Amino acid sequence: MLRPFISKKEVPKKESKKSRDTDTETHTEKPTCMDNLFRKFAKLVFGEKHESKKIIVKGKVVLMKKNLLDFNDLGASVLDRAHEFFGQHISIQFVSATHADDGSSDKKLKGKLGEPAILEDWISTITPLTAAESTYEVTFDWSEEMGLPGAFIVKNLHHSQFYLMTLTLDDVPGYGEVHFVCNSWVYPVENYTKDRVFFTNKAYLPDETPELLRYYREQELEILRGNGTGMLEEWDRVYDYALYNDLGDPDDKKNVRPVIGGSSEYPYPRRGRTGRKPTNSDPKTESRLFLIESYKIYVPRDERFGHLKRSDFLSYGLEAILKFLLPEFQSLTDATLDEFDNFEDFMKLYNGGIKLPEGPVLETILKDIPLQVVKELIRSDGEGLSRYSIPKVIEADPLAWSTDEEFAREMVAGLNPVVIKLLKEFPPTSNLDEKLYGDQTSSIRSHHIEEHLDGVDVQEVLKANRLFILDHHDSLMPYVRRLNETSSKIYATRTLLLLQTDGTLKPIAIELSLPHPDGDHLGAINKVCTPAKDGVEAAIWKLAKTYVTVNDSGVHQLISHWLNTHACIEPFIIATNRQLSVLHPIYKLLHPHFRDTMNINASARVVLINAGGILERTFFTGPYSIEICSKIYKNWVFPNQALPKDLILRGLAVEDSDSRHGLRLLIEDYPYAVDGLEIWSAIKAWVEDYCKFYYKDDNMVQNDAELQSWWKEVREEGHGDLKDEPWWPTVSSVQDLIDNCTIIIWVSSALHAAVNFGQYPYAGYPPNRPTLTRRLIPERNNTLEYKELEEDPEKFFLKTVTPQLQSLISVSLIEILSRHTSDEIYLGQRECPGWTMDAEPLKAFEKFGERLKEIEERIVKMNEDERLKNRYGPAKVRYTLLMPSSEEGLTGRGIPNSVSI
Repeated sequence: MLRPFISKKEVPKKESKKSRDTDTETHTEKPTCMDNLFRKFAKLVFGEKHESKKIIVKGKVVLMKKNLLDFNDLGASVLDRAHEFFGQHISIQFVSATHADDGSSDKKLKGKLGEPAILEDWISTITPLTAAESTYEVTFDWSEEMGLPGAFIVKNLHHSQFYLMTLTLDDVPGYGEVHFVCNSWVYPVENYTKDRVFFTNKAYLPDETPELLRYYREQELEILRGNGTGMLEEWDRVYDYALYNDLGDPDDKKNVRPVIGGSSEYPYPRRGRTGRKPTNSDPKTESRLFLIESYKIYVPRDERFGHLKRSDFLSYGLEAILKFLLPEFQSLTDATLDEFDNFEDFMKLYNGGIKLPEGPVLETILKDIPLQVVKELIRSDGEGLSRYSIPKVIEADPLAWSTDEEFAREMVAGLNPVVIKLLKEFPPTSNLDEKLYGDQTSSIRSHHIEEHLDGVDVQEVLKANRLFILDHHDSLMPYVRRLNETSSKIYATRTLLLLQTDGTLKPIAIELSLPHPDGDHLGAINKVCTPAKDGVEAAIWKLAKTYVTVNDSGVHQLISHWLNTHACIEPFIIATNRQLSVLHPIYKLLHPHFRDTMNINASARVVLINAGGILERTFFTGPYSIEICSKIYKNWVFPNQALPKDLILRGLAVEDSDSRHGLRLLIEDYPYAVDGLEIWSAIKAWVEDYCKFYYKDDNMVQNDAELQSWWKEVREEGHGDLKDEPWWPTVSSVQDLIDNCTIIIWVSSALHAAVNFGQYPYAGYPPNRPTLTRRLIPERNNTLEYKELEEDPEKFFLKTVTPQLQSLISVSLIEILSRHTSDEIYLGQRECPGWTMDAEPLKAFEKFGERLKEIEERIVKMNEDERLKNRYGPAKVRYTLLMPSSEEGLTGRGIPNSVSI
């Protein structure tokens, strides 16, 4: 429990009832005018002195000890108990929101400080061996001079940090329950230059903040901004910006990469600054950590994964697989490990058929792998490596993935349903600079597709809005020549699709493009493929679909997933923590949607998107991955991330006041759009209710200094390479604020869920979503390869797509990325139910949660409607990616609040 920390001489003597009665009886004479004048003069000169009434106020502190969160570090527990024994405690001191501190040494207006209290029963409280909360009773001597506590200062004199969750006072006289939501690590005092301060969970706009708390509000923001210098340590709480200058290694010729961000050539969003020293060869490139130290990469401590998330598996477990496990298996197992000999070989991934070699080498491998990695990859029955769950795409029918119907369906209901567009002119055209790339107009003509149009003229189906395109031509064509000089061999692709009368899509032509062999300025060499069922033409059509899928896999992982959610949201997280106080209502609105994102992004820079990392090794984009990502970021537009705007720009929807949500979909059975619009509308309604509670008019938005600084910093610092773009919205009205916050929440939650959690259900079976191709379609005069294609198309396919080693790495990666952890917090949920003291926002949030439940029920019903064929398809995979709730594990559903994996 906590008790007042008061020296013996400061303890006021208690008066007996008798003395109080006697004193009352003694002063019965009516004071004279001279007495009153003298008393007023004395008050003016000496100040009024009186003993305020002491009251006992009780409550509780909830925290987690370091030893419970850091794998039972018993040393920390012992040392903390030793500090307690020698009088070095944890103390808490309240700050009044209503009574000023007249004795402030720096003469600044602050709230009066209460008497410090210490946490006394740290030693005697028995805590469980597993990670769990510990609750401590709180008892304070309360005086009327304190009034309403608006904040408290905590000082940790222990050896180790602890995770402070909440502090609740049961009954403060005149105010009732006072609740502090903390959820923050508190390190020993020697790690801080200023006190750790926590505020009540009451939201205040800057100019509505109690005057006595403003000093602490401003000081807290100064601490979080830092000074922009030096290497940041784990206890620092600094949020700052840096370029992506830590992906390459100029000291290693194979891993030299350009600095991404900060230039017109390579624009990019900013990441969190770590302050590590530069490399020896290039002062502009930040040095990288050794594998054994990779877990030390700096992110603010409160942004790190919670104790239940399997953070180590992603941050250094994958690196362990890459550097220790698979190379050893490659040398120990059969000579054909690098190739799948037939489609049955793929099934061994799910049947445990890749056997673990026994002996001392295996023991050496296992020493280098964290325990949780062993549990994930090496099953206890010892049958084999990586016995993965059967992906949903082959669960019901192992051949359905290869049909044209499923190929097309996944463009509107798969893991990358955000690229398909309405075709507005035929033949398709290009936006590439003709001076650099020549004529890039498509070679697809009417005679290629007429037989697949059900007897309708091309211009008629175009006018009827029935032709659609999956276009990866312009984004990849500038890189095809360089990529094909590596081990990868790709085409830039265009896929045309026809909307059929039953609402499904049918692929009718695929164009495969290569740069002209005599120079890019001479345009493209195009090959047009059309559907075929028999002979070598059927094999070529299947390969053409494969090149499209490989294009789409790379664009999905690098652009739809990494760039448009992970990378683009991080600047908003940094700016929010630097410019919006924890007391600010918009901070409270957005904060849950930033959980774990900086941590997962930092881990990605260590093992996924770095030079020689997993993405470079397993995707066709190879060493050009982030460079391609940077080029596409030039076209990123914040307002276009709003789902309705995105659908309109892609030609998939038109405004229609008579339609649900004011939009009419051109593909009515477009599961991502149908479910997405429901979620979008629910988010927007919640944000509108919330913002209008705090901002009654546009002037309040314009006069909110923190809010204006926040948006200015997002534009000029976080997305600084695009700061001069004319499309940037302002925050000058309540509606502006609603629109911008809705986009941020949509991207962080639903958009990320739509492009992330379908990865294992669809790409967990490598033939359905290969990540690279190793050779092009042979010409007829290339007799050996063409003969192989004619005689054994299955073998040709397997020798073309991702080999076995990269497939294992890729499946390992997406299995992790597709999992929900046990501590996941989903849209419509909060970590702490009492996250605000304001009743109306709590009611609005409850209404938001109820609406999400209704949406989920609606999705379930639509998934059972056999008329909606795109929700089910030949593979019988129901569209559940935008169902808000989920259980732990590989579920293919659930919308977490944030980009948390």
